[in-house]
Amino acid sequence: MRAIWKGALTFGLVNVPVKVYSATEDHDLSLHQVHAADGGRIRYQRICEIDGEVVPYADIDKAYDDGERTVVLTKEDIAALPAERSREIDVVEFVPSEQVDLLTLDKAYYLEPDSASPKAYVLLRKTLEQTDRTAIVRFSLRQKTRLAALRVRGDVLVLQTLLWADEVREAAFPALDESVRISAKELELSASLVESFAGDFDPEDFTDDYQQELRTLIEAKLEKGDALDTSETFGEAEEAETGGEVIDLMAALRASVERSRAARGGAASGADDDAAPKKAAAPAAKKAPVKKSAAKKAPAKAAASQSTPAKKAPAKKAPAKKKAS
Repeated sequence: MRAIWKGALTFGLVNVPVKVYSATEDHDLSLHQVHAADGGRIRYQRICEIDGEVVPYADIDKAYDDGERTVVLTKEDIAALPAERSREIDVVEFVPSEQVDLLTLDKAYYLEPDSASPKAYVLLRKTLEQTDRTAIVRFSLRQKTRLAALRVRGDVLVLQTLLWADEVREAAFPALDESVRISAKELELSASLVESFAGDFDPEDFTDDYQQELRTLIEAKLEKGDALDTSETFGEAEEAETGGEVIDLMAALRASVERSRAARGGAASGADDDAAPKKAAAPAAKKAPVKKSAAKKAPAKAAASQSTPAKKAPAKKAPAKKKAS
């Protein structure tokens, strides 16, 4: 990794020299536009609207336009801003970690100690861990003043920029103002559905299927010179109505719970239903020859005999091969 910023983290009279690294990266393949007829690269030129000439990047400045007037900001103007000269990450306050709204979290950066001794760095890290606090800091990066949360991830201090308060939109939806009655049974079934999907989150379990397919397509074109059929192979998706409301919420919750349990092989109701066939099949399994095919058919025939009295179950299993043949 290459450091993108170098400065010092300060709180009170404590000064911690650090280097800043981007903690994340985009794994998407970079694509550009070409002419479909001959594959020629499509490029964009910076053309002035007034004289129609191509303008070199060195001659381009930034400007603010309010619709009536334009204020041009030169590179010297930008460089003169005080925030641009700051090389300090100033701790504003230490707050309880749960008070940092996840919605405001933005870009993440790693901080590396940049001194002969990392004692001050380790001290701050351990202090944040023991107090369960997050440091709110201000710093300047790429000509902008940033607000950020400083927290601990493993043995590393992580700086995560925050959106400003006026950058978070208010969620004002009239539908949420309506009074809705939720029964205890609906909550119970909903909680059961959540429990059926419960697990420990591991990011390594998830992959970007689109990017994998895109890479496969490109590699195939490079090797064979023709297109690769990348039609979906994940099975037919179930059709779902998106325009209407679910009429019976209880039925939908119950069906979702049963489906999830069945998919994970842990359906409690299914286990109860299967108990009787397994007991009926046990005597037949002992008498039958040791054959894999017979063992697979035994549960099915036991289920068929479930409607008859229990005494006749062994008798019906003896001529079972006649039906199979």
